[in-house]
Amino acid sequence: MNSVSGTLSAPDGTRLALRTTGSGAPLLCVPGGPADSAYLGDLGGLSAHRTLLIPDLRGTGRSAVPADPASYRCDRLVDDVEALRVHLGLEQIDLLGHSAGANVAVQYAARHPHRVSRLALVTPGMRALGIEITAEERLGLARLRAGEPWFAAAFAALEAINAGTGNDWEAVAPFRYGRWDEAARRHHAAGRLGPPEALARFGADGAFTPDATRAALTGLTAPVLLLAGAYDLNSPPRAVAACADFVADATFHVRPEAGHYPWLDDPAGFVATLTAFLGACRA
Repeated sequence: MNSVSGTLSAPDGTRLALRTTGSGAPLLCVPGGPADSAYLGDLGGLSAHRTLLIPDLRGTGRSAVPADPASYRCDRLVDDVEALRVHLGLEQIDLLGHSAGANVAVQYAARHPHRVSRLALVTPGMRALGIEITAEERLGLARLRAGEPWFAAAFAALEAINAGTGNDWEAVAPFRYGRWDEAARRHHAAGRLGPPEALARFGADGAFTPDATRAALTGLTAPVLLLAGAYDLNSPPRAVAACADFVADATFHVRPEAGHYPWLDDPAGFVATLTAFLGACRA
């Protein structure tokens, strides 16, 4: 996989790193976390069909730590996405957001609906839309994995986390993947979250205004893909499907036997779903 790295300056002067990989029409991919975007890889081979433009969010990966820590807030990261669009010289963008990055992508689409040609939300975080997920919903999905050899210890740790009596997040890692195999273990071990301040500030007061975001999305005419993993505790299929209530042109799709990283669990199926949604490459 050939990648080209570059940088640009955000509106406040923070240097942002951008990795470009693949061929075809551009697709701007907003990572979750906030985490080093390297975990996206080439999205299961999607780079064979699209040029993936993958930024490191400020303070993560190769991007600089901002002078103002308050700029880690989710809604303020929208300005960085717009700076990327301007830097790339694109009138409109096909935009993909994964996990927490979907909150940034949704708020970008709400603020700049005329700049978005297609929007793909992959196992999305949904705080920007105010969609709630209950502990019982997560536990119910977790029980689908009862036949796995690691299930007993992982489920006990998950119950303790939900009850507020434990915080062994490492023990519940297998639930994030459709298969807890060697590839999943390597992916999990390589994952690098951003600095604690970036994580804490991402969802600070004012980061999410669901009513305003929902109202603004009425101006979005671009097609929206809502892609869920059947086993994903972070973004349960029921909750992902509920996002369709707030956009005019939504397609909901569940990848069977996939978790939070469907391009790793089922790369061929993931790429087929994305390429079908994105349609013919534009020159």
